[in-house]
Amino acid sequence: MTKKIRPMLYTLSTCVHCAATKRFLSERGIEYDYVDVDLLEGEESEKIRDEVLKVSGGFRFPTIVVGKKVIVGFYEDKLREALGL
Repeated sequence: MTKKIRPMLYTLSTCVHCAATKRFLSERGIEYDYVDVDLLEGEESEKIRDEVLKVSGGFRFPTIVVGKKVIVGFYEDKLREALGL
């Protein structure tokens, strides 16, 4: 049995595309980790912003990391492919 990859989402609390991504995953029973970047402060905020910049090359949301794949934006077809759905 192969281990399921748990996606990591970098999101904004007010972003409709971020909410759609969370809903898409939840409706399919896929567990994921996320951080609402706009709700962080201080050193934690700087650390996470550096992570987002490193993985995506910019500050666009949602930034979704599935294994070694990075998807910027809510693209259901790309998410399905990355998750093997």
